[in-house]
Amino acid sequence: MTTPLLSVRCLCYNHAPYLRQCLDGFVMQQTDFPFEVIIHDDASTDGSQDIIREYAERYPDIIRPIYETENQYGKGKIFDIINRAMHPDSKYIALCEADDCWTDPHKLQLQVSFLESHPDYVMSSHIYTTMSIDTGERKLTNDYADGHYDEYLGKPYRTFTLDDYFHYWFVHTLTIVYRRRDYIDPATRARYPYSLFDNITRYYIIKQGKCAYFRCDMATYRLHPGGIYSHRDNERWRELFLGNNYVLYQTEHDPNVLHMLNRMWVRQTAHFLRHGRVGQAWRITRRHVSIVPAGSIFSYVGYKIRKTLTGHDPLVPHQAQ
Repeated sequence: MTTPLLSVRCLCYNHAPYLRQCLDGFVMQQTDFPFEVIIHDDASTDGSQDIIREYAERYPDIIRPIYETENQYGKGKIFDIINRAMHPDSKYIALCEADDCWTDPHKLQLQVSFLESHPDYVMSSHIYTTMSIDTGERKLTNDYADGHYDEYLGKPYRTFTLDDYFHYWFVHTLTIVYRRRDYIDPATRARYPYSLFDNITRYYIIKQGKCAYFRCDMATYRLHPGGIYSHRDNERWRELFLGNNYVLYQTEHDPNVLHMLNRMWVRQTAHFLRHGRVGQAWRITRRHVSIVPAGSIFSYVGYKIRKTLTGHDPLVPHQAQ
């Protein structure tokens, strides 16, 4: 087997309506290097495995499937399984879940070529389109027009660092390609007890280098009821997100994490209060004040007042949100 330069990680669970478009986005990639797609089907019941088998037979040098007979996500084993399946010598990792898709055949070539020629960058990503399955609405997402842009192969890109991480969302799953390294040591990883780990992993990646953010729309992210992260008002998602980031603050003591935690706390408290759920609002507030310094909370309240009065985010040089 030829050693792939890049491994794509793809998670699938009952994504049959969208799966062919996702797989087509993989096999249409035009690259001067070999790559593999590790697609993990987590015991789907809607015919997803039949579609994956079809593509694996047609593209055996690219599609490497894993079929489960029992769901592994709830057991917390899914990422270990897919990581073990990747070729041990691949140099880069790309991500795309089976209900999303890549739309540009040169996406991987652009991002990998950039990283190959810029060793001080650890990741590359890009803007994308969000599409609602319910309404059909399409929206260009996270197109940050402000700031300085350079060019690579005629494509505009902006450099983001760890200081930008909690002000700009430049690391969406279906857009990123990053260097394959051990960014988190086992002892640090063990401190995070929650399964929602994406934002934590990316924090530690960006901590080790820069990200090139291409102002090129090369993928589509679908919003639909079956998407695990599609509905951001999901209370379970918020609970996991907050839990991991409380641990992140206690581990790294990053003031930017404090700002994000205060923002999430305010939003979730307001959500509960709007629905008359005072008990839940009080529960998360008690947890928040037991971890986050009081000075930071008061500072955040002042920041919100200034932002409301001026219409400008004082923490971001150019308005990003």
